[in-house]
Amino acid sequence: MPDTSKPGWRFVAFNETEIEQVPGRTHHWYCKPGMVKDTNLLFVRAHLQPGQAHKFHYHPRMEEILYMLSGTAEQWVEKEKRILRAGDSIYLPAGVVHGTYNIGDEVLDFLAILSPAKSAGPPTVEVGDEEPWKSLRS
Repeated sequence: MPDTSKPGWRFVAFNETEIEQVPGRTHHWYCKPGMVKDTNLLFVRAHLQPGQAHKFHYHPRMEEILYMLSGTAEQWVEKEKRILRAGDSIYLPAGVVHGTYNIGDEVLDFLAILSPAKSAGPPTVEVGDEEPWKSLRS
């Protein structure tokens, strides 16, 4: 039975985000199951340090939107590469291999929205160490 004593909405200030440290990047979670009541969205702000990346990966059952706030990203989708800067975005259907690489001298700051947050299986499958992905950037 749903908890009706709390509202379904939630304000989240930057200093109230749930912080997750991953090698080379920091995630500031604004929305995910367990944090926001009855959500089926994931919303995170990511900071990638210069030279760091979220190497080639895919989300088997989630679609995703990436929106660049600042910095310079080398964005790969399958075998196509684009340079993204502040104000640029990309939509990724479920199952599409992609990778985000910070090629600038400053922190790459971007937003990621994924849905559905609730699905069976792994949310992310890393393939950056497999061919053809590991050889694309060389």
